[in-house]
Amino acid sequence: MRSLVRKYTLPGLIICVLGLSALWALYAFWLSGTSNGFAPCLAALISVLLFALVCLRFVPGWMRFWSPGKYRAAQPELAEPERVRLGIFLALLLYCFAVHAAVYLLYLAAGRGASLSSYLEFTKCLDSGHYIDIARDWYLSGGDYDRVVQLVFLPGYPLAIRLAHLAVPNWPLAGILVSSLCFSGSGCVIYSLLRLDYGHGASIRTLKYLCAIPGTFFFVYPMSESLFLLLSAGCVYLARRRRYGPGCLLGMYAAFTRSLGLMLFVPVCMELIHEQVNAPRGERRPARFLWLLLIPAGFGAYLLINYQVSGNPFQYMIYQSEHWGQRFGLFFNTAAYQARLAAECASSGNAVNLFGLWLPNLIFTFSALAAMVYAAPKMRPSYAAWFIAYYFVAMGATWLLSAPRYLISLIPFTLSVSLLAKGPRRDAALTALCIAGSILYAWAFVLRWQVW
Repeated sequence: MRSLVRKYTLPGLIICVLGLSALWALYAFWLSGTSNGFAPCLAALISVLLFALVCLRFVPGWMRFWSPGKYRAAQPELAEPERVRLGIFLALLLYCFAVHAAVYLLYLAAGRGASLSSYLEFTKCLDSGHYIDIARDWYLSGGDYDRVVQLVFLPGYPLAIRLAHLAVPNWPLAGILVSSLCFSGSGCVIYSLLRLDYGHGASIRTLKYLCAIPGTFFFVYPMSESLFLLLSAGCVYLARRRRYGPGCLLGMYAAFTRSLGLMLFVPVCMELIHEQVNAPRGERRPARFLWLLLIPAGFGAYLLINYQVSGNPFQYMIYQSEHWGQRFGLFFNTAAYQARLAAECASSGNAVNLFGLWLPNLIFTFSALAAMVYAAPKMRPSYAAWFIAYYFVAMGATWLLSAPRYLISLIPFTLSVSLLAKGPRRDAALTALCIAGSILYAWAFVLRWQVW
């Protein structure tokens, strides 16, 4: 007990007790009203246990982070020449072309078509088609209902496609250009961000896993993931360098691109508090906290567009509920219904939904928590807090179809895999596992096995 008190401190223990009590109360309340069987309830319980462990391992670092003079961050040498970042940009740009070439070969092998035009049309099979429609026609207030409900897709990425279309007069190609450039740029910014805490090798290893984790082909298609990743990395990097104004401006556009951009409020706020408590009393600048208001302002601009198009700033929530059955829920309820649907598909022989949808979702939702249980105390507390907030919201969707796509855009998730892979044997095994999973997941994507 004494060692526990020394590790957590009394405020930390109080926070742990209150947090665990709230979490278990939510689980007990959910369990009392659920009609799921034993296996789904067990999946939910495992999800709660893993999430609780992540939080417990995060709290001691958090307490030190907000205590004057108690948190000592690593300060690795940052003297790499600019050509390192240029090399990263060019390597990732080449990677984007390589992914398209590999998926195109799978596309040919699946007999889906042979011409470049058919492949470009295939790139619209995800939400890409919605983004391209919005970029071309903006949001519609009437007419075809399938077009009207596109209001649920935020405008940050379609505006970028529209800008690129001025130079590339083909909508899918314009989207591919935006995504490829953003992904390549995000690699440079992520490297710079990680170099504030880790050595060159660990930072490059994280970029390797960013490319190897199953589902990274989403980054090269006309989807918002690459732009969101670039904006998120830039926001946190600038906050780490104490440039909160420009950082929150990027966070604002991230929240204008995806609603999960609102979660950037968490790491930036934590960095601000860390700076304030460690600054001499005469050098504290509480007015800097006002920069945080820019992040929700980005989402507020999207709500304004909702109002202009439909007359209701929250119309997107109605469309999400009516058209997609999507509402905010609890992450362990997601684990339960995903496990139930996976079991139903397995028993009925529905391999398409099992291997294309429910199994990848379950693997990502559990593996992300498992990796963070190990990595949470080894990464900067603001990053662990970012993961916890993001995971709680993103994985709580009542009809989650895209767990891999949501999680690959979260930098702490990729960093946790990289930290878990420390050591040559473990790194080699995890790399091989990720590459094999990527190939299988890309094949399911080409076959259109409900990969979203």
